[in-house]
Amino acid sequence: MKPGQLVSLTLTLAARLVAARELSPVEVIEACLERIEKLEPRLNAFITRTPELALEAARAAEAEIARGRYRGPLHGLPLVLKDIFAWNGVRLTAGSRVIDQIDEEDATVIARLKEAGAVLLGKTNLHEIALGVTGVNPHWGSPRNPWDTGRISGGSSSGTAVAVAAGLGLGGPGTDTGGSVRIPAALCGLVGLKPTYGRVSRHGVIPLSWSLDHVGPICKTVEDAALMLSVLAGPDPKDSSSSSWPAPDYRRALARGVRGLRIGVPREHFFDGVEPEIESAVHEALRVMEGLGAEIQEITLPLINDVPEAVSAIMLPEAAAYHQRYLQERPQDYGDDVRFRLELGALHPAVLYIQAQRLRTCLGEEWRRVFDRIDLLVTPTTALTALTIEECSRGKVLSYNRLTNPFNLSGQPAISLPCGFSSLGLPIGLQLVGRWWEEETVLQAAYAYEQATDWHRHRPPL
Repeated sequence: MKPGQLVSLTLTLAARLVAARELSPVEVIEACLERIEKLEPRLNAFITRTPELALEAARAAEAEIARGRYRGPLHGLPLVLKDIFAWNGVRLTAGSRVIDQIDEEDATVIARLKEAGAVLLGKTNLHEIALGVTGVNPHWGSPRNPWDTGRISGGSSSGTAVAVAAGLGLGGPGTDTGGSVRIPAALCGLVGLKPTYGRVSRHGVIPLSWSLDHVGPICKTVEDAALMLSVLAGPDPKDSSSSSWPAPDYRRALARGVRGLRIGVPREHFFDGVEPEIESAVHEALRVMEGLGAEIQEITLPLINDVPEAVSAIMLPEAAAYHQRYLQERPQDYGDDVRFRLELGALHPAVLYIQAQRLRTCLGEEWRRVFDRIDLLVTPTTALTALTIEECSRGKVLSYNRLTNPFNLSGQPAISLPCGFSSLGLPIGLQLVGRWWEEETVLQAAYAYEQATDWHRHRPPL
């Protein structure tokens, strides 16, 4: 198999080939490293690259597999890491100038990937401290969308999405506080899954907002996301917010289809101000799902118009609390946009924070009643496709997270997957949202739609 074919593999197919000993981990790692060397100057996906560690891990994986010690479907496969996870012995910056440390312990997510035998290629670029939706970074440069390198890749898990879309790695975990897994997945033509709050441990992750942060996979396909989530999910005594619910093998549910599933379409808020090409693509996706046997109905989500203010009232003060010392001692080391938001968070009245948390409780109760009548929501992931980096650098940043952050507030599982392209050839994302702890339903519906279309097969013109 040629290097170009190797880097185009999905995690699922690569795993089958490695398990059958038809694919060498060393061979696929070398192909990724060669592609990184070739494309990284154009894409700026990484902050720290670890080729020596990757080759060492690939050789060890290959030797283990040869001895019959196959660990599972991630064994020997190349992944990338958002530079917000602690990785023992490797630099951690969170895309900033205020954080620069080398940790002596792996984040739980990284420990689980290592235990599964995954090979880590390096740490990827992101919107500074994960506080932004564009990926424009004044310190490390901006990761460039492989579909059009003059455009943003979405934030904050920007570099991870760029690397996976461009074939620099086969997948990787990101973090999502208001859409930071789903937005870059949508803008880069990938699958991004935010599981239920507490499903995946956040131990060893630099926090942005403790009560809104989630960890989830960014991959090429729905099956890849299910595969990775099966490794990442599960209880962790090191994370007090981690659920004790055991995690299943999420791939087992994929083939169930959507026949009989009740899909709600919330027009209010989620279709306001959406680009016509995006709205058209989502409507066509709904027609496909209806043709597969799903039941479509329009619904209303109570309190939805109060969500944006509530998210800001929670996220900004929690971010300011974590960064309080840096903000006092080194305010000049933050980018202008991030410093402004942190200062705004520091000035936020406590009463507004408490009222936002109260609204969050009421919203959860109201939305559970909505989900008594439906199994899933379907919305666009973003209201617009990728802007240019220049536009965002000049301050033109529209609310990319307006359609995603309601489900960080509610803590529900949500996935973005490709559902079309704009007339400029830019990817469009479809968002599916499920009941709390029902990632399997989200994944089975996403998989059914994915298998009925071919959007996930498209690759950037690099």
